[in-house]
Amino acid sequence: MAESYTHISIILDRTGSMDTIQDDVIGGFNQFLTSQQEETARATLTLVQFDSQDPYEVIYQFAPIDQVAPLSHETYVPRASTPLLDAIGRGIIDLAHRLATMPAGEKPDQVVFVIITDGQENSSREFKKAQVMKLLAEKQEQDKWQFVFLSADLTALDDAMDYGFQAPAAMSFDKDAQGTAAVFESLAKNVRSYRAQKAESLAFDEEDRAQQRSEKARKQDPED
Repeated sequence: MAESYTHISIILDRTGSMDTIQDDVIGGFNQFLTSQQEETARATLTLVQFDSQDPYEVIYQFAPIDQVAPLSHETYVPRASTPLLDAIGRGIIDLAHRLATMPAGEKPDQVVFVIITDGQENSSREFKKAQVMKLLAEKQEQDKWQFVFLSADLTALDDAMDYGFQAPAAMSFDKDAQGTAAVFESLAKNVRSYRAQKAESLAFDEEDRAQQRSEKARKQDPED
């Protein structure tokens, strides 16, 4: 069987409320990156950071995974508010355009699209909910893109279901060091399995979700 080629797009919330987990996001992303660089199947990465000062900052675009540098305090600086719909909508359209203009033999076999956030939409100007819903449905149903939605805000997770993200590939995480590390670990594991064609989707399993529940229980009863 020929080696598969996976493209991974990550839309990363860089808004001011992420400041309390800046170190954790940097560390979690870098562990995710290391994990992907250890996988032998071909992969490229697009990384976009968003906030209301710069709603769509492309850090990498279709970069070979082994050429992506870790995040740092200089390259990931939380600020401003949350144009979540704009980031998702533009991310989908830009990726779709790039794929449409690539020669057939150079296109990825699999597409993974990940949103990581800690809050609700509050400052989009370009995209409305209905537009994002249409884009998500089209890419999930027609092009079989794998969408993942990770949020430290349960209301934002509920909103994601309304947009059309699928529940098995959406997960909340505790907004602290342990919760953030666990969610990046789960993401890394699932993406590696999908890249290696050991899984047909990026659905999180009970073990992934149990990690978050165990962290909640630990904080509620820290003496146990």
